[in-house]
Amino acid sequence: MATPAVSPNATPATPAPAPVAAPVSAPTSVPAPAPTPAPAAAPPSAGTPASSSDPAAAAATAAAPGQTSASAQAPAQTPAPALPGPALPGPFPGGRVVRLHPVILASIVDSYERRNEGAARVIGTLLGMVDKHSVEVTNCFSVPHNESEDEVAVDMEFAKNMYELHKKVSPNELILGWYATGHDITEHSVLIHEYYSREAPNPIHLTVDTSLQNGRMSIKAYVSTLMGVPGRTMGVMFTPLTVKYAYYDTERIGVDLIMKTCFSPNRVIGLSSDLQQVGGASARIQDALSTVLQYAEDVLSGKVSADNTVGRFLMSLVNQVPKIVPDDFETMLNSNINDLLMVTYLANLTQSQIALNEKLVNL
Repeated sequence: MATPAVSPNATPATPAPAPVAAPVSAPTSVPAPAPTPAPAAAPPSAGTPASSSDPAAAAATAAAPGQTSASAQAPAQTPAPALPGPALPGPFPGGRVVRLHPVILASIVDSYERRNEGAARVIGTLLGMVDKHSVEVTNCFSVPHNESEDEVAVDMEFAKNMYELHKKVSPNELILGWYATGHDITEHSVLIHEYYSREAPNPIHLTVDTSLQNGRMSIKAYVSTLMGVPGRTMGVMFTPLTVKYAYYDTERIGVDLIMKTCFSPNRVIGLSSDLQQVGGASARIQDALSTVLQYAEDVLSGKVSADNTVGRFLMSLVNQVPKIVPDDFETMLNSNINDLLMVTYLANLTQSQIALNEKLVNL
C-alpha cells in the first residue's frame, strides 16, 4: 500500500506544494505532462495563498499501520502521471462553475459523522463530468487517512480500488479532485492536493464546513495556481470558483422530503404516498401558472416594465405545450387511468396469491 506521510515541520505560514517522493499508484498509469495551472478567475486576494516550505524540512518518522512514510522535501514541481481525460475548461465570462449534486453533500456529512474517534476531518475523492463551461460533481467517496501536526498519511491503494469499482458502475465519471471537511485550507491540504494532481489534470478542492463556524454550512471550491520564481521553489495559491447546485428529478424528491423535517418538532417525517406527491406537484404547477398570469397582467396594465428575456422564455414554454383537442385529451387520460388501475389490481392479486401459497406450504 503506497501512501505518503509528509511532515510540514517548516515555517507555519509557508505550506509546501512539493510532490510526494514515494511512487503513487494511480488508477491508470499513463504518462502525461504535469497539469497546467489555469489563470486565476479572481484577484489573488480572493484566494487562499500558500507559499512553499523550507527545502530542508524534515521527513515524517511515523505513519499509520500498513502505510509508508515518505519525504516531502522537493524544491520544485515535477511532472507526474495523470489520468487520461478532458482538462478543466479555461476561463470564460462569469468564471468557471462547479455544479454540486445533493448526494455529494449528504455523503460528505455522513462520512464526517462516521469518522474515526479523534479524527479532526475527513477527506475523499470527487467524481463527475466536465463540459465546456462547468464541472459537474455527481458522486464521491471518502478515503481513509491519518493526520496529525507532524504528518499526514493517505491510503492511496484504497482510493485506487474504490475508483476502479466506481468505473464499473459509472464509466463516464472521472476523478475531478477531492474534498475535505473544515472551513480553511491547511498545510496538509497542499500536500494532499499535490497527490490528486497526479490523478487528474488541474483538480478542484472542495471544502465543506461541517462545524458550522458562521452558523451555516459554508461550501467553497478552489483550483490551484502555481506562483513563484521559475526554476526555484514554487508555491501554490488556491483561487476560489463559483459553486452552484444541480439535481436530478429523483434527487429533488429526496431534498423536498428532507426539507419537510425542518417543520417537524422531532425532525422525523414519513414518506408521502403517490397520490400525495401528484397533488403536491399539481399545486406547485398551479402556483407557478398563477405567478405567470399575474406577471402578464401587470405588464399589460403597465404596472411592471416588460422584460424581453422573460417574454422569450414564456413564449418557448407555451410552444412546448402540445395542441390537443379536449375530447381527445380526456379519452387519453381515462385510458391511462384504466391501465394504471388494471396494473394495480393485478399486482394486488399476485401479492394475495403469494401470501396464500406461503400459508399452504406451511401447513
